[in-house]
Amino acid sequence: MLYSLLRPALFRLDPERAHGLAVTALRYGPKGRLAVPGGPLATQVAGIAFPNPLGMAAGFDKDAQAVDALLGLGFGFVEVGSITPFAQGGNPKPRLFRLERDRAVINRMGFNNGGAEAAARRIATRAGRGGVLGINIGANKDSRNRIADYAAMTSAMAPLATYLAVNVSSPNTPGLRALQDEGALTELLAAVLEARGAQGPPIFLKVAPDLQAADIEAIARIALDAKLGALIVGNTTISRPPLASRHGGEAGGLSGQPLKPLALATLRLFREATGGAMPLVGVGGIATAEDAWQRIRAGASLVQIYSAFTYRGPGIARDIVRGLERLMQRDGFASIAEAVGNE
Repeated sequence: MLYSLLRPALFRLDPERAHGLAVTALRYGPKGRLAVPGGPLATQVAGIAFPNPLGMAAGFDKDAQAVDALLGLGFGFVEVGSITPFAQGGNPKPRLFRLERDRAVINRMGFNNGGAEAAARRIATRAGRGGVLGINIGANKDSRNRIADYAAMTSAMAPLATYLAVNVSSPNTPGLRALQDEGALTELLAAVLEARGAQGPPIFLKVAPDLQAADIEAIARIALDAKLGALIVGNTTISRPPLASRHGGEAGGLSGQPLKPLALATLRLFREATGGAMPLVGVGGIATAEDAWQRIRAGASLVQIYSAFTYRGPGIARDIVRGLERLMQRDGFASIAEAVGNE
């Protein structure tokens, strides 16, 4: 209720400034209790015990400033980043646009972040506090060897992460999505797995929703061969469904409600391509418990939100978690794992 009163004032601010204020408020504000392990929504993915299947997606907390606050809102896990080896400013402003009539966002941020060293120091200070922390890693825009960037990031972040998310799906770093091509992806994952070592955390791969069937088949095969922990399906889309908002023509990646049909369809294709043998994380257009439940029934072991947080505020996590528990009971499932892919 408080957020509904504050939102009109926040929405009068530049979107990027408002986002920065939100992260700062979370960073310095009161911290709630972490989600309880072993509760009714507890699930295990890639050997990791998640207290519930709802996570905050990468992009909200790029520099790992508000991990404990986000976990305290009721999220079962938080994914920070994308973090690159060296600090970079990202693309020119303005680069973040609210599409209020569409309940959507367009961004062309360009991996703006403070770099690996600063993030690692910050993450290290919360050692022992618990919670599932994913670290989303990327390559610098001006890198001459992006695969080497991912390997370096893996070495730096593996000791700090519950899982590492390899992001090759951002549309806002020129050429990055080419790393989803079969040959490049095979080489990239080999380098990442070598840098991680035998005892490192699971590797999740974040892919775009804008993939052809042949690409999905190839990525699924490579991910299974590499024994990845999960596939995150997916990132923002460069496609443009009909939009009502005045910023609908801006360049960048589209997220939020209009992405939902594409993200759901792509998840189903990855479920089919992997034969259910690879855990999937559903992202894109999830705003309610019903959306999250639909994604789980379609094959997602975990789900993530981001844009919906902008529109519904910090209470969204507990609302979705409570709703998921009701829906699971309504449909007669004893666990989240039992419902995955059971459409």
